[in-house]
Amino acid sequence: MPVELVDEQGRAIGNCAVAEAHTAPGRLHRAFSVLLFAPDGRVLLQQRAGVKTRFPLRWSNTCCGHPAPRQSVAEAAAVRLAEELRITAPVREVGVYRYRADDPATGRVEDEWDHVLVGEFDHLPDDPDPAEVAAVRWMEADRLEADIASGPADFTPWLHGVLTAARAAR
Repeated sequence: MPVELVDEQGRAIGNCAVAEAHTAPGRLHRAFSVLLFAPDGRVLLQQRAGVKTRFPLRWSNTCCGHPAPRQSVAEAAAVRLAEELRITAPVREVGVYRYRADDPATGRVEDEWDHVLVGEFDHLPDDPDPAEVAAVRWMEADRLEADIASGPADFTPWLHGVLTAARAAR
């Protein structure tokens, strides 16, 4: 699958294979992260499947992925929610979180212009794709912030930035 390469201002400058974008030293590319909130403010997290090539078995936002070149971020997010968690939920973009992270366990690199999307959802998905998701859970946002601070290796390196952007927009 190709990903859209971007410059430091998020403007499209080309594309490459997803594996190439995540091979050291990495290439800056467009991505998205969805964070769904329950009506009471809890956030829906997923534990990434053990077969993931980047940050396997770490807890992360509801879902994430890469839009295809020229695909809308909202459309790509809807597709990934359906594929990974087998759910639908309306989402809206609330900002961009730019980050870079090396995964010492796999040698892969994240260098992403990450569009943050939020939405509401009111139950726990009961049939996530096991090739994508090891587990799902709801967590109170303040507790999540504290857990990330005390045990960052349990979480994906982008989760704190995504959570901060999502909470600022609520």
